[in-house]
Amino acid sequence: MKPDFTMKQNLRRLILLLTIGSVVALVLLNLDPVSTRAHRLLILCSMAGVCFGPLFLLWKFVAARVVFLTLPFLLLAPFLLPGKDIDQKALGDDYMKRIVTYEGIVYHWGGENRRGVDCSGLPRKAMRDALLFQGLRSLNGRCSRLFLKQWWNDASAKALAESYLGYAMPTGEKGTIAAMGYDPLQPGDLAVTEDRRHVLIFLGGEDWIQADPSAEKVTIDNGRTGKSDWFVVPVTIHRWSILMES
Repeated sequence: MKPDFTMKQNLRRLILLLTIGSVVALVLLNLDPVSTRAHRLLILCSMAGVCFGPLFLLWKFVAARVVFLTLPFLLLAPFLLPGKDIDQKALGDDYMKRIVTYEGIVYHWGGENRRGVDCSGLPRKAMRDALLFQGLRSLNGRCSRLFLKQWWNDASAKALAESYLGYAMPTGEKGTIAAMGYDPLQPGDLAVTEDRRHVLIFLGGEDWIQADPSAEKVTIDNGRTGKSDWFVVPVTIHRWSILMES
């Protein structure tokens, strides 16, 4: 019996170390501004470790079994709810409210959170958070699944301009931000440079927001009078598909 007991003890120690490692990894991964497919896969593995490690360690306690068996279902529930029509106005308003809060956040290539964000990460993150919030608020599984789709499949400025996974569609407007007409534009529209290297977001009026690599931060400026070099670069206008549905 002693070898079996020792084996169980070693297994419990291993599970404890893996659980602690999962918690540490989950914290560190979420502190990292850069998000890659490998990062996201590690986050999912760490979440599994946080859920199932304690379940194994505390299996003999009924309350612990109930809690840690229920937790994964609670986390998955928003994504399993029935889908329904999305309130485009509520989603668009929430998206715009979120994106302006990033003003002043440091520019970080590949980043998409408040510790650093790049030009395409800025609109993606704001839209993704708006989708999740609207999904939870209205119990709309479609919003939550669209959040998950965007979280797993990120998109560069080039990908957004090329309608990657149907995220955004061209409106047909093009020119330079300094000279083009703004009447056909809607708040939240994406202006992607013709070389597909940069994206700016229309806020309404004459204002634009961008994660500017030259300024090394997120800036809001007037497209007519602002001094940003990006305002005189040819762009094409694109709109989030989810905000175009009739």
